[in-house]
Amino acid sequence: MSRSGAPDLPALPPGVVEAVRRALLDHYDRARRDLPWRHESDPYRIWVSEVMLQQTRVETVIPYYRRWLELFPDVEALAEATRDEVLLAWQGLGYYRRAARLHEGARVVRERHAGELPDTYEALRGLPGVGEYTAGAVASIAFGRAVPAVDGNVKRVLARLFDEAAPTAVWLRGVAADLVDPGRPGDWNQALMELGATVCTPRAPVCAACAVAPWCAARRAGTQEERPTRVRHRAVPVASLAVAVVVDDRDRVLLVRRPEGGLLGGLWSFPEAPLDGDGDPGGEVVGGVPTTEASRRAAREAGATLVGGVSPRPLPVVRHRFTHLDARYHPVLLAGRGADHENRRWVPLARREHLALPVAQEKIARAAAAVLDGR
Repeated sequence: MSRSGAPDLPALPPGVVEAVRRALLDHYDRARRDLPWRHESDPYRIWVSEVMLQQTRVETVIPYYRRWLELFPDVEALAEATRDEVLLAWQGLGYYRRAARLHEGARVVRERHAGELPDTYEALRGLPGVGEYTAGAVASIAFGRAVPAVDGNVKRVLARLFDEAAPTAVWLRGVAADLVDPGRPGDWNQALMELGATVCTPRAPVCAACAVAPWCAARRAGTQEERPTRVRHRAVPVASLAVAVVVDDRDRVLLVRRPEGGLLGGLWSFPEAPLDGDGDPGGEVVGGVPTTEASRRAAREAGATLVGGVSPRPLPVVRHRFTHLDARYHPVLLAGRGADHENRRWVPLARREHLALPVAQEKIARAAAAVLDGR
């Protein structure tokens, strides 16, 4: 039994553990990337960076991180912001639920913790959207708590270090907890992540430059590129959607707020209706159903009154690949009118930047604007 309480974990002699810690931290001190959040000691700012970095590349996050802190420099500023302000600041970063939970978490911190992030792993886990990894990262980096933070990079490093083909969550937590440097836990967790991101990469790891290569069991066995075993992913299903781009006589378009808890929840989009099948190249018929007919239905269900005598105009099909879904949007330009409502707005296309639209919806908006400008 390891000191972390998990059974059947590989154990390194204490002297080897100390040597591994020293070698990796020395490498981190010499070679770590100069990233903006590594100059921060504010727990809120560290929390923001860790949430943004989930499933997103570092170079993508940097400009969003800097802009976010200009808009919401502290917990109070984020807690005071509106949902639309938060989603607009996140627009284009993807996985929008992260932004919504970060916003919700800021309000919880203000109301339950007097505006200060709690300083223990257990208390951090009580915040909305804060899972094991985020709690471990913030607790160790911001508060010096000797707890692990296991992301995909750390999983790969540990699987190779111990030549473990299929590391389970329990195995990873136990091994990571046993290795955390008690004197520099935050730097240790970041050093492991950094090693996985820059040296111990998924393919073609640079073992000659690896600080822990002398102790790597996978390198000795020649299995480093096979660890951990890659999981075969199922084919991503295709979803075809008719989209109603309804324009009134003032060149305003109808946008609706997407339901909370669903795909892209809380963002604004054009009304949609599901279609059967994958659709034809022209986007006019999908699964035997005319997209114009489905678009009209979506517009009416969203509260628009369609105007007769104006021919619908199909716009280019837009594809967007989500992690779990290959979405194909078939937009149709329609004429209509209506009134604003709580979750329904008529917005001039030129002023849509005040509302957060998903990437695919923004492409549809640009196509609609090009058509309207060219009339």
